[in-house]
Amino acid sequence: MAALFSCCFDCGRASSGHVTLKEMPTVQLDTHHMGTDVVIVKSGRRICGTGGCIANAPLHQNKSYFEFKIQSTGVWGVGVATQKANLNQVPLGRDAHSLVLRQDGTVYHNNEEKNKLPANSLPQEGDILGVTYDHVELNLYLNGKNMNCPASGIRGTVFPVVYVDDSAIIDCQFTDFYHPPPQGYQKILFEQQIF
Repeated sequence: MAALFSCCFDCGRASSGHVTLKEMPTVQLDTHHMGTDVVIVKSGRRICGTGGCIANAPLHQNKSYFEFKIQSTGVWGVGVATQKANLNQVPLGRDAHSLVLRQDGTVYHNNEEKNKLPANSLPQEGDILGVTYDHVELNLYLNGKNMNCPASGIRGTVFPVVYVDDSAIIDCQFTDFYHPPPQGYQKILFEQQIF
């Protein structure tokens, strides 16, 4: 009991028995998992250069949502990938380790076209691409509107992925979204460990 009172009254002082709580990490692009010619700026939220990068948080929760803003067009792609994806080779979607929407409106996985955005719905500079993922299916939203363009097939632990080339610049939004997530979906949560 005395130890409890000591802790309560000594909170303002540092003592060897106290554990400092760490802030929860921020979801951002992971500079340890990116192509060699990729440049990451804006606190891990903007990608430019040539190649791909995955986020630093896997999609463990049932229904994840994240967004990408096209700052400058060129060659680009967004979606999900495993850590085995070759982030130096664009476009992604050529193997079993990535499932991506490409700038031409096609969704590729394992070098196979899985779906295509509706006609007259190609993303342009300034557009916001929303991505939902529920461990089975990836869905795409353009400026908040569901494109009804589901795709599936990727297996394993996946992360948000983005790649650029040919002067494309993409901003990643993992919180403070431009458009509200679809019902039941939420921002990416870090898996919390108690021990």
